[in-house]
Amino acid sequence: MRRRLRNAFLSTVISTSLVLLLVGIASLLLLNARSVSDYFKENLQVSVLMKTEVSDEETVAFQTQLDSLPFIRSTRFVSKQQGSEELAGMLGEDFLRVFESSPIPASIDVNLRADYVSADSLDVVKAAIMASPLVDEVAYQQSLIEALNANLRKISLFLGVLILLLLFISFVLINNTVRLSVFSRRFTIHTMKLVGATRSFIRGPFLLQGVFQGLFAAFLAILLLLGLLFFVRREFAQLFAVFRLEILLAVMGIIVVAGVVICVVSTYFVVNKLVSLSKDELYY
Repeated sequence: MRRRLRNAFLSTVISTSLVLLLVGIASLLLLNARSVSDYFKENLQVSVLMKTEVSDEETVAFQTQLDSLPFIRSTRFVSKQQGSEELAGMLGEDFLRVFESSPIPASIDVNLRADYVSADSLDVVKAAIMASPLVDEVAYQQSLIEALNANLRKISLFLGVLILLLLFISFVLINNTVRLSVFSRRFTIHTMKLVGATRSFIRGPFLLQGVFQGLFAAFLAILLLLGLLFFVRREFAQLFAVFRLEILLAVMGIIVVAGVVICVVSTYFVVNKLVSLSKDELYY
């Protein structure tokens, strides 16, 4: 009998842990959706082209002013000579020989903060930069930014639907697993009821077991998740540039809470139902 109970406990824990692993992966994706979105937005470059007569020294001084603005994340100074060399590399040196002097102005490559990478905000940013008499043009790919924002919204919506679907499936699977585990002890519950045990007294040991099942399953799911993340980091190290430790800790907390809550709630309803059954109904 003890062996059967032990096997039932282990099978329940393993099944629950696999489901909680799915919940953990989905939660990790959902919580990191904003980080991934910010990563792509902050890597889009805005080119600030200075007027031809503006010297490199004046451009560097203006770069310092840009760094102090709240919507600027980082800047990179591109001198006239560096700009000419980059253009020569793309078009060939013969192209530049046509001009008596280099037509390439000094420029500053700007990376904005993620909150400002949208059509409305970029108009405000462009107006603020163009207010300087040194600036000739602020260039960025409007179509690329619009496509990025549209695709990120679609991805966030898809992840939200996926998370809800996985949580529903997780609850159903864990509930059925716990139901089978408790149902196998229905005659023990009936015996306790015959000797006068109250519902709360009968539920107590089963709810405690549900807590332990949830904790063990969550612990196993966390180990599997960490192993999976270790493998992913070894193969795709760049993906971890957007992952934060506090998000991983939050996901672990979600796994533990989900495991304990679902196991306890499922056990509560199953035991209540079994206590209400008559002796004849226990055989069906």
